[in-house]
Amino acid sequence: MAAIEFQGVSKIYPDGTCAVDSLELAIHEREFMVLVGPSGCGKTTALRMVAGLEEISDGTILIGDRVVNDVSPKDRDVAMVFQNYALYPHMTVAQNLGFGLKMRNVGKAEVRRRVEAAALTLGLEDYLERKPGALSGGQRQRVAMGRAIVREPQAYLMDEPLSNLDAKLRVQMRAEIQSLQRTLGVTTIYVTHDQTEAMTMGDRIAVMRAGTLQQVDTPEQVYQWPANQFVASFIGSPAMNMVNGRLARSNGNLIVRFGEHTLAIDDALIAERPALLGYENEEVILGIRPEDIEDAVFVTDAAADRTLVTVCKLRETLGSEVVVHFPVAASSARAADAGEFIEPLDDVSSIFVARVHPQTAAREGQQLRMVVDTKRLHFFEPESGLSIFGDGDHRQRPAGTVPTLQHVG
Repeated sequence: MAAIEFQGVSKIYPDGTCAVDSLELAIHEREFMVLVGPSGCGKTTALRMVAGLEEISDGTILIGDRVVNDVSPKDRDVAMVFQNYALYPHMTVAQNLGFGLKMRNVGKAEVRRRVEAAALTLGLEDYLERKPGALSGGQRQRVAMGRAIVREPQAYLMDEPLSNLDAKLRVQMRAEIQSLQRTLGVTTIYVTHDQTEAMTMGDRIAVMRAGTLQQVDTPEQVYQWPANQFVASFIGSPAMNMVNGRLARSNGNLIVRFGEHTLAIDDALIAERPALLGYENEEVILGIRPEDIEDAVFVTDAAADRTLVTVCKLRETLGSEVVVHFPVAASSARAADAGEFIEPLDDVSSIFVARVHPQTAAREGQQLRMVVDTKRLHFFEPESGLSIFGDGDHRQRPAGTVPTLQHVG
């Protein structure tokens, strides 16, 4: 096992396209690091540079204490798992598992030992004599994983390995890969565009956009303390509701006005984000996560200064919860390339999404009273998109949280 480090790593193609821009990222030994972001953000390119499948334009990559910029892929001691399983259809499972070792002139007895150990770990011991065509998608993915395991490398590099599986199998394999990585203790870089995979699997996640690292932290911290508007919009499903607003005072209390609506800002939130006090009478971007909005019927303290009165536009019943779409008389401010995006109704109206109690009576066309948890609001600077956090620095977070941020490029 070995740590992996990107030191100012860039990838610029001959046509001038910058796929990765000055990436600074340290993956700790035995860590499960997830690179996540929309298509074209540079996450796969970064992974391929670690593997040696892409040349580095600038910077340094270390695996352990060794600089590997000029080391050939076969000598980097890493194993890749790809989106397509890349299995040999004419070979049995056992032959597929052991083929890479055979090419490296590993002895037959050692190949057999490693293949049998990997098959036992992955539950493939009853399928060793089958060929890939006789396996399910999940079993083929396990074979692809097993081929990496038998290498006993310093690190695993996984490029969207679950994309070809159906939803139910993805959930199962997600848990299996995470459990396997914990058992083996091998440093792993996992690339995905699926923020649910990132949140559920990673020890830490690195959010990328247009070749630039946006934030690195634990899934919980990225969710609760997004570094900027892009990260806030990308992490979370449905995506965070965002509108243009203005901070002001009313009866001595700090409030946020957006369009025709007003919400009181909870004192606990101000204590966590004292920099908000410096934005009084200034424009801000207000963010509210769908899970922080509830049907007033199910809230004991439905105070008027926390309530939005609106009309149900769409109801989506999901069993354990109901997703309600409703119009808000305020202009939308969500980052357009951050994944899920609902077009604003017009220049002064937006659609909000709320995840509410499964027994809500909300129906299309009916009036709604939606209560907002004003202790969990998010605020961003309109020009930079950076989060407003601590006193004196809009990027500073409360004591006890450790951000790893890079300014939006």
